[in-house]
Amino acid sequence: MQGWKAGLASALLGVAIWQAVVTLGDMQKFILPGPGLVAETLWKSRVTILENTWVTFVEVMLGLVLGALIGGLSAILLASSRTVRALVRPLLVFVQAIPVFALAPILNLWFGFGMTSKVVMSLIIVYFPVTSAFFDGLVRANPDWLGLARVMGANKWRVMLHVRIPAARAGFASGLRLAAVYAPIGAIIGEWVGASKGLGYLMLLANGRAKIDLMFAALIVLAVMTMCLHALTDKFCRKFLDPEESR
Repeated sequence: MQGWKAGLASALLGVAIWQAVVTLGDMQKFILPGPGLVAETLWKSRVTILENTWVTFVEVMLGLVLGALIGGLSAILLASSRTVRALVRPLLVFVQAIPVFALAPILNLWFGFGMTSKVVMSLIIVYFPVTSAFFDGLVRANPDWLGLARVMGANKWRVMLHVRIPAARAGFASGLRLAAVYAPIGAIIGEWVGASKGLGYLMLLANGRAKIDLMFAALIVLAVMTMCLHALTDKFCRKFLDPEESR
């Protein structure tokens, strides 16, 4: 409960600072609208905002789930074979070295301007932190456990299943927590490049029509959605992936 109180106090402080900047700086609403105007716009445009929020939420969840699954499987393959590790890791680094903004137009060209390209963009952003964190956990399993498993006659895949993966759950949880924050970035970038629905599309539309209050309303909804997604992911990780943290 204390966490909720601290979060509410922090939000109120942020709103107070926001209003103070608008008032003391005599900001025009087309430059920086006040929190009252943004709240009013949020209520008046709630149907439009909710429709676009749902589109972005679906894109983010699909990208997060698929990215976590593919990233987890990739980490297991990398940890189980030195040959795969030598061949694939440089490719992963190369892909991550390309700015995500540069990939968005290509993905739209390949997968169209619908939801698929946004899901793929989120997947790409989610994939690397999950793979990296889980892989580190897999290769850093306790050597004594590994030695004991081999003495008991366990083959490579049994060692992976019964020793490495359980020992790497905390690493996978860390990657998943980061992925929950990064996944919306991919969806929004994809919507900025080309879309007809979503919070990113709504922000661009509002900016083009000089409806800065609507743009801020969409931005706040996006931030709240991301915070809720991170909180839910953290709760899931504490309960199922890293139960020792919840103690």
